[in-house]
Amino acid sequence: MDNKNQLHGMPQHPEPYWREGIDFPSFPSLNNDIKTDVAVIGAGITGITAAYLLAKEGKKVTVLEANEILNGTTAHTTAKITAQHGIIYDELISHFGLENTKLYYDANQEALEFIRNLVKSENIHCDFSDQDAVIFTNEEPYLEQLQKEYQAYQKLNIDSTYDSEMLLDLPMKAALTMKHQAQFHPLKYLVHLVEKLKDEGVSFYEHTTAEDIQEGDVSKVITRSGHSVEADAVIVATHYPFYDGKGFYFSRLHAERSYSVAVKAEKDLEAGMYINAEQPSRSVRYTQNEAGEKVLIIGGEGHKTGQSENTLKHYEALQSFSDEHFGIQEFPNRWSTQDLFTLDQVPYIGKITANSQNIYVATGFRKWGMSNGTAAALLLTDLIVGRENRYADLFTPSRFKADPGVKEFIKENTNVAVELVKGKVEGADKKLEELNLDEGAVVKVNGKRAGAYRDSAGQVHLVDTTCTHMGCEVEWNNGERSWDCPCHGSRFDYAGEVLEGPAVKPLKKVNEN
Repeated sequence: MDNKNQLHGMPQHPEPYWREGIDFPSFPSLNNDIKTDVAVIGAGITGITAAYLLAKEGKKVTVLEANEILNGTTAHTTAKITAQHGIIYDELISHFGLENTKLYYDANQEALEFIRNLVKSENIHCDFSDQDAVIFTNEEPYLEQLQKEYQAYQKLNIDSTYDSEMLLDLPMKAALTMKHQAQFHPLKYLVHLVEKLKDEGVSFYEHTTAEDIQEGDVSKVITRSGHSVEADAVIVATHYPFYDGKGFYFSRLHAERSYSVAVKAEKDLEAGMYINAEQPSRSVRYTQNEAGEKVLIIGGEGHKTGQSENTLKHYEALQSFSDEHFGIQEFPNRWSTQDLFTLDQVPYIGKITANSQNIYVATGFRKWGMSNGTAAALLLTDLIVGRENRYADLFTPSRFKADPGVKEFIKENTNVAVELVKGKVEGADKKLEELNLDEGAVVKVNGKRAGAYRDSAGQVHLVDTTCTHMGCEVEWNNGERSWDCPCHGSRFDYAGEVLEGPAVKPLKKVNEN
C-alpha cells in the first residue's frame, strides 16, 4: 500500500487508525426532491446520534453527508470520552459561575453515561473501556493552574485526585486525575448505530452537499445538485456551520488543526488517558488492534488552520516524542483533525439564531467531540420534540458573555483581518517549473497568484487561491496535501474540492495558458 511507504520514517499518506479494517455501509446520493420530519446535515457522531435518538421518538429522519459517512472529524479523533477537557473548570467558574459550570460537567458526564449504557444494552463491540483521565505538567508555571483546577473539581464534587508523583513513564511534576472516564473505537460504535438506523427506516444520502437552507414553517435544504429536502426541523451538524442564518458564526468561531500518530511501541501503557497542560500539547492513550496488540494513539501539536508553514514538522515532533518515551516498533498511521473554538470555550448547541423557527446547530466542541457531540445530540433531540432540557440556556448559540467574549471576539477578528491582508500582498513561494513531484506551492500564473500541485505522475493541478467562503487566500498544507484557509478554516484538496467548511463551493480552476 502507498500509505506504508515511508517519508522521514512515517507513513507517506495520512490515514486515521480508526478507519482501518472497518466495513462501512455505502449510500446513494440524493437525486430527487423529498420530504422528512427532520433533516440532519452531517454524518459524524452528532448527526448519527441525533438521528438515532429522533428515530426512537418516532420521527422520520433523513441524513445528508457531503462526502462518505464517518470520514470527517469523528474519524480523526483520539476517541477519549471524558468530561476532562483540559484545564477549563476553574476558568468556567470565573466566567459562568459555579452552577453553570456544574451543568457543563454534568452534560458531558451524562453523554459518557449514555454511550456506556448504549454500548452495554446494544452489545456494541467497540473496544469500550473505563479509564481515568489525567492532566499532567512538567513545568513550574502550570503547577498553580493545576492546583486551582483541582480546587474547582472539589467545588464541583468531581471524583478526582491530585498527585505530585509520576503516574506514567514520562516526566511530570504533578497530575490531576478525573476518575471513571472512558475510551472506545468511535467508528465501530457508530457503524453499529448506522446499521440500526437503516433497519428503522432512516434514510442516508452520501456525496450530497447541502449549500443553503430556505427557512420557514417547513424549511427546505437546497443541495448542490439542485434537489431539495423539506423538513419540519433541520440540524446543521457539519462541524463548521455551512449555513450561517445571520448568526455570524464566522466571527465567533476559529479553527485549529492538531495531529495524531498511531504507533506500536516497545514500552506498554497499562491504563489511563493522558494529556499535558502546557504547549506543545501531548495526548497519550492506547487501543488494541484486531490482532490483540496494543497501539498507542499520541496526539498534539495544535495550531490555527492555515497558519503553519510546514505541517510535516508537527508529525515529526510527535514521532520524536513517541520514540523517545515509548520506543517505536511500527508506525502504521498518521492523521490530523480540525477543531472549532467558540469565544467562551463552551459549544454552541441549539437554535441557530434566537429568531430561527426550526434550524438547529451544534458546533465549537474544541477537541472534545465524543462527549460534547453526544451531549449536543441529546439536547437537540429534546428541543425538537419539545421537551425541557436543563442545559439549553448554557449552550444556546444566542448567548454572549462579555468576559471573555469581547476580548476573544476582537482578537480572533483582528487575526482574520491580518491574514486577509497578508494573503493579498504575499508573493509566490516558487516558480511553477520548480515544483517537484508531490509538491504544492503558491505560484504566479499569467501574473496572478495561483495554487499549484504537481502529483506523482507529473500532472500539475492549478487552482485560484481565493477561498470561496469570504475571499481570504489559502495556503498549502504539505502534511495533508491540501489548501487551507487561515481566516475561517475552510480546507480544499489539491484539486480544489471542499474538504472542510464553512466553504461549500470548490476553488476555481486556473488555466496555465
